[in-house]
Amino acid sequence: MVMNRRKLLLTGAGLTGGAFLDFSAFSASQPVVNLQLGWILGGNQVGEVCAKALGYYGQEGIELALQPGGPNIDGVAVVASGRYEVGQVSSSPSLMLAASQDIPVICFGVGAQEHPYTFFSLPRNPVRKPADMAGKKVGIQATGVILLKAMLARNNVPLKDVEIVPIGADMSPLLTGQVDVVTGWLTNTTALKVLGPDRIDLRLWDTGVRLYGLPYYATSQTLKTKGDTVAKFMRASGKGWAFAYDNRDKAIDYLVKEFPNLVWKDEREAIDDMMKFAFSAKTKTEGWGTMDPAVWQEQIDTYAELGQFSKRTPKLDEVMTLDILKASADARPKIG
Repeated sequence: MVMNRRKLLLTGAGLTGGAFLDFSAFSASQPVVNLQLGWILGGNQVGEVCAKALGYYGQEGIELALQPGGPNIDGVAVVASGRYEVGQVSSSPSLMLAASQDIPVICFGVGAQEHPYTFFSLPRNPVRKPADMAGKKVGIQATGVILLKAMLARNNVPLKDVEIVPIGADMSPLLTGQVDVVTGWLTNTTALKVLGPDRIDLRLWDTGVRLYGLPYYATSQTLKTKGDTVAKFMRASGKGWAFAYDNRDKAIDYLVKEFPNLVWKDEREAIDDMMKFAFSAKTKTEGWGTMDPAVWQEQIDTYAELGQFSKRTPKLDEVMTLDILKASADARPKIG
């Protein structure tokens, strides 16, 4: 359902790969929006796939073309250079770090209201709260270490009390006892199956480190000059996500038709988890894609406290804007 976490987890400092959109207008009234992904085509785009199949983009006067990407694409740099105009990364810290380096990219909406990053353990040595991390071996990918440090710092758990063990995306070290904790995205149901039904989940969000997942972004110049087109994309995409929420079997039919390499059963299971992150109590009142400036400021403050901004701490308005959400408010579905 999610991007291939075995190859790409852009949650850490300095990694900015992601997806990016290119508006290639063949006429003034019908621009083609190329959604260039920085990950393998999959369930993260189920809403966009539905919107495409049902003609929602056409109703907005645009076309959508999905383009596959790979783990070596630096999406933020590509968008910032002007080659492509709008993008999506896996995690909000990428955009904060870019802004801190004077790269003028700004988030205008988010696909996951709460970041799915999670610490997984087993009943034989459970980690149910941050304090339980003390004395544990944590198997983690390099890009996730900053998230672990943020969680420990937020909850006053000394870093020296935790042993960090670098691992890949394979979760078997938890099963073999090499580590007590492994990490990953809660939406990655296929990879999590090996841990069995008794696994214990501790979500990063629930530990007090509130990050957004799958944020959409553009340069400040694009938002000024092509804001209407960006809003059209959000309106159509929101309708697609609403359809997927209400018609999950059919949504997976569309998804597997678009991406034949996907397994229907796995994607059908995963969409239920994905929808828990795409929609929330906040989207019920403010609509799909909404975000809270206070959460963004909290993220900036957390990363500043951890010394992650080597050049300077970015200002809130350099990181996010509500303008596109306001422009698309009439069409974005209020579900939660």
